[in-house]
Amino acid sequence: MESYAFVHFSLNTYTDQSWGYGGEDIKLFNPEKLDCRQWARICKAAGMKGIILTAKHHSGFCLWPSKYTEYSVKNAPWRNGKGDVVREMADACKEYGLSLGLYLSPWDRNYADYGKPEYITYFRNQLTELLTNYGPIFEVWFDGANGGSGYYGGANETRTIDRKTYYDWSNTYSLIRKLQPNIVIWNDGGDRGDLRWVGTEDGAVGETNWSLLNDKGDVGYDMLHFGLEDGNAWVPAEVNTSIRPEWFYHPSEDLKVKTVPQLMDIYYNSVGHNATLLLNFPIMPNGLIHANDEKAALEFAQAVKEAFATNLAAKSKASASNVRGNAKMFGASNAIDNKKDTYWAVDDGITKASLTIDLGKPTTFNRIVLQEPIRLGQRVKAFTVEAWVDGSWKTLATATTIGYKRIVRFPTVAATQVRVNITDSKSCPVISEIGIYNAPQILNAPAIVRKQSGEVAIIPVDTESVIYYTLDGSTPTTASTRYAGPLQTQGKLEVKAIAHDKESGKSSPVSGEKFDLPRRDWKIVDERDEKAYAVLDGDIHTAWHQPKDKRLPVDLTIDLGSEQNLSGFKYFPDQSPWSPGIITTYRFYMSSDNKEWTLVDSGEFANIKNNPVWQVKTFAPRKARYVRIQALSNSEGNDTVGYAELDVVTN
Repeated sequence: MESYAFVHFSLNTYTDQSWGYGGEDIKLFNPEKLDCRQWARICKAAGMKGIILTAKHHSGFCLWPSKYTEYSVKNAPWRNGKGDVVREMADACKEYGLSLGLYLSPWDRNYADYGKPEYITYFRNQLTELLTNYGPIFEVWFDGANGGSGYYGGANETRTIDRKTYYDWSNTYSLIRKLQPNIVIWNDGGDRGDLRWVGTEDGAVGETNWSLLNDKGDVGYDMLHFGLEDGNAWVPAEVNTSIRPEWFYHPSEDLKVKTVPQLMDIYYNSVGHNATLLLNFPIMPNGLIHANDEKAALEFAQAVKEAFATNLAAKSKASASNVRGNAKMFGASNAIDNKKDTYWAVDDGITKASLTIDLGKPTTFNRIVLQEPIRLGQRVKAFTVEAWVDGSWKTLATATTIGYKRIVRFPTVAATQVRVNITDSKSCPVISEIGIYNAPQILNAPAIVRKQSGEVAIIPVDTESVIYYTLDGSTPTTASTRYAGPLQTQGKLEVKAIAHDKESGKSSPVSGEKFDLPRRDWKIVDERDEKAYAVLDGDIHTAWHQPKDKRLPVDLTIDLGSEQNLSGFKYFPDQSPWSPGIITTYRFYMSSDNKEWTLVDSGEFANIKNNPVWQVKTFAPRKARYVRIQALSNSEGNDTVGYAELDVVTN
């Protein structure tokens, strides 16, 4: 399928939350313009093959009129209680020729019996409703978030479960396969499914990616991200990420939609790394996909189409170092015939071989696509790509696994021949397709950072483009101010910038950042480690961890230098992969004198481990000079606490 869509929509869409607690008012759900046909139309136009709908997220609110709970659309004002989002989604998918998938959270923060054996019957009853009433379902999706604080029918308490045993997955899976024999199961909730998570939500799977795991045993990050070369079960990777920083809609992210260059990088690091791409659209409270998300998705689809519009190998000639007995059935030409069911194969016992494509004339290109016929297994362990340039072979790329599809990028080169060398393989290599392409250049938007001093730097992603910027939030053009170096700034401002290539006349997408107060006068109180100022340096790539001898709860206190009218704070966790110390629950205090403190906010950073983006919390405006964040727990269940950045929001 290569790519398909997620859509996230629930009661917490209306409360600006990442995860609902389960006690949100049903009357909030009233999407006056809800149109699943719009969702399907956009996904179809974006080249996607299906849609997975979050039928029930952790809050427990059901987007279908489940007869097993009152916490569903049947008691919402939308459609006068007669609505069914799942039905409308199923009908829209059928109309647009898309496959339908469903997400059902195993965790339910509303249901009174969650954590008890009775909940499993409830959970399976809801599964049965979803898998019998809406036609063929291609994938069912079970989130790995299980247990924690919730409403639980009014109990308002924290409950824990053993996610490996509580759901009795073996019998749950038997029910699923009985109801939907052709379904695939995605599960990060404690038992092996048919597909695997890749250990991150940032849109990338490993450079090496085996579609294999073992059918039993624990799975660590390395196995999730890279697969297992000698695994005994076929468990391909699905890369799930959102077109915005978070999964549900937040108005503050309307200008944070991923750009075409960012989406193309995700495409190359998912579909291009032998995985499927599950790209999420957060639905607005009115029931529609935002115009910014639609624009980005359609431009992304067009960029993919343009990149692979012309296969330069299609009319070429191919030869190989070895061909299995029947040259017609297994010859090198099968790798460039644009037919996935034919392939080039070599003799048994050979694990190293090469295939040469003669382009006939000097040809410019910068991409090569390789595919194995995966019904025969995934075999190639390593390969190189070479080009015949100026009378000799030049290495363009060295890579590892191929699988269903591998896309290799390299600087543009002109050559008459291309050679793929299989340098290591688990068995005799078989290659179904090799394509050669010249993808148009896509400029990346520059990065914008503001240091603690107030100095703003705009950082291009290449050395050749010219940067233009504005400081008032207006859209920059080539008539705007040209960036010549760091800018000293004061107060609140909104910086926007573009990179422009003079030769092509093309400009990058607009990048933008909103900055609050400069932090030049801020001081970290009661902390002697000078490295702690990484928390205030404006660079999200630097981080600081509080000393290991401290035990939770642990405080970080900041002197803002003068009294400010504050209405929120922002926390950005350490970005290194699987970094320890990501704060999950917190308290936030304010003070005028560093003596008397007032608790102004407390709660959780939902899903922060898997999606470590800026966490923004707001509260009623209050004046203070000192602020304190108190970490109550972290994502690892230990006492480590780490920060990349901490900031405030002024009223």
